[in-house]
Amino acid sequence: MVNTASNEPWAHDTEYTRYILWFVYACIIYSLIGFSWGALMGGIAEFRYFVDHRLHGNLIVRAHTHINLLGWVEMAIFAAVYYIIPRLVKRPIYSMKLVKVHFWLHNFGLIGMVAFFTIAGVAGGLASVNSSPDEVELVVKPFLATMGIFGSIVLLANFIWAFNLYRTCSGWNRGQ
Repeated sequence: MVNTASNEPWAHDTEYTRYILWFVYACIIYSLIGFSWGALMGGIAEFRYFVDHRLHGNLIVRAHTHINLLGWVEMAIFAAVYYIIPRLVKRPIYSMKLVKVHFWLHNFGLIGMVAFFTIAGVAGGLASVNSSPDEVELVVKPFLATMGIFGSIVLLANFIWAFNLYRTCSGWNRGQ
C-alpha cells in the first residue's frame, strides 16, 4: 500500500478542516432557521397576511429566501468545493487566510442582509397601515440601502472565494 499522506498537504491541516466544518455547521444552522421561518410564514395566518398584503411585507420573504439560498445552499456548496478542489488538483488551497476572510465576510454580510430585509419589511408593513405609499417608501429606503451594503459584502466574499479557488486550480497540471 502506498502512503499518500505526503502527497496530500491538506490531510493534516486541522485549521483548514475546521473551517470546512464551520461552513457545514453554518449550513445546518441557516437551514434550520430558514425551514422554521418558512413554516411560521405558512402556518400563522396573521404572519402570512402581513407578508402577503402589507406594503413591503414581501421583504420578509426575501429575507427568508436569502437565509436559505446564501446560508443553507451556498454554505453547503462552499464546504463541498473547499473539500473537493485540493484533492482534485492535488495541492493545498492557495490561501488559508482568504478562506477565513471568505467565511467571516460572508456570514457578516448575510446576517446583515437578512436583518435589514426583515426590518424593512416589518417597518414598511407597519407604516403602510396609516401612511401613504410615498411615506412608506421614506421609511423603508434607508433600511434597503443598508441591506445593499451588506449584500455587497456577500458579493465581495464570493469573489474572494472564486479568486482563492482559481489560484488553487491554475496550473494544476504543470510539473506532473
